[in-house]
Amino acid sequence: MEFIDLKAQQNIIRENLDKRINKVLDDGRYILGEEVKTLEEKLSSFCGSKHTISCANGTDALVLALMALGIGKNDAVITVPFTYIATIESICLVGATPILVDVYDSTFNINPELIETAINNSDKNVKAIMAVDLFGLPARYRLINDIAKKFNLKVIGDTAQSFGSSIGTQKVGTFCDITTTSFFPAKPLGCYGDGGAIFTNSDSIDDTLRSLRVHGKGVDKYDNIRIGMNSRLDTLQAAILLEKLSIFDKEIEQRNLIASHYREELKSENLLFQYIPKNYTSVYAQFSILFDNMSTRNKVQRELSDKGIPSVIYYGIPGHLQSGYKQLGYSEGDLPVSEDLSKRILSLPMHPYMNEQDVSKIVLAIKESIN
Repeated sequence: MEFIDLKAQQNIIRENLDKRINKVLDDGRYILGEEVKTLEEKLSSFCGSKHTISCANGTDALVLALMALGIGKNDAVITVPFTYIATIESICLVGATPILVDVYDSTFNINPELIETAINNSDKNVKAIMAVDLFGLPARYRLINDIAKKFNLKVIGDTAQSFGSSIGTQKVGTFCDITTTSFFPAKPLGCYGDGGAIFTNSDSIDDTLRSLRVHGKGVDKYDNIRIGMNSRLDTLQAAILLEKLSIFDKEIEQRNLIASHYREELKSENLLFQYIPKNYTSVYAQFSILFDNMSTRNKVQRELSDKGIPSVIYYGIPGHLQSGYKQLGYSEGDLPVSEDLSKRILSLPMHPYMNEQDVSKIVLAIKESIN
């Protein structure tokens, strides 16, 4: 059994995929070829963003977003510890300080009630809030935007796991000043290598980002008007994403159907699931469950592995306790919800090409382990 079965997806799109790849090879434009422009246009159409700027990967997307907002030394950005380290890393890479606030124990996303206190207690120049949409579920952007407006801050949405998700009829990519995503192969919309994108409705931010991703170019790449970086999406990856985007809506439906099977079959057990608020649609980058304690979680994971069922702990060490970030000054106990989640959470196989029998096999193995 695969944790994420990319081969099953490839079997469906392989013929058209080969045609798209062959076209790129025939054209010979491997950097910023026409497929890149077409992808950016289609991504904007998909999510409703005025501008889409592709880049080399999801981490670069975050760094570029911060750079475009002029965030750097002596500045600070509010974000969360319960996330992949790239979120916190990107803030440090531009010379700013991450100020970490805890998450809800229900949705696992940033708790807006804690943001104002963090801003008021900071001796840094807080410039932005970077929300993370964990496991495919959008954060509470209405509340986050209200706080940002009160303190004159920008909002960046780290939607590496949630591109395609929505609140009501509005899709991720349009909720804040700048939204970033990743096309890492394991993401709901992933390529066959690294890739990323940034979304904004601001013409000026769009212009700045397009300059930053090509070494701070002006009229051309030999006219450099700012310090930038080299972060362009390969044309081959854009071609792959164009084909995957054509089936993405259907895959989101399938992910939600599989999640509903998990929830239904596990509801009799003493387990907790990520809470999905009313009118929110997740893309279920992961399907995660919470056990009573770490020892039960670890026992279940071992026994699933013995039966050939993969599972992953996202995230076993929250960001504030990572050894590479000791300089931030956090200690165990500072962010208790994130610390508790890291000890009890387990993510199960999730991809659009699972069937009810796959889910039933996994559920049976979990029940046998905990009962």
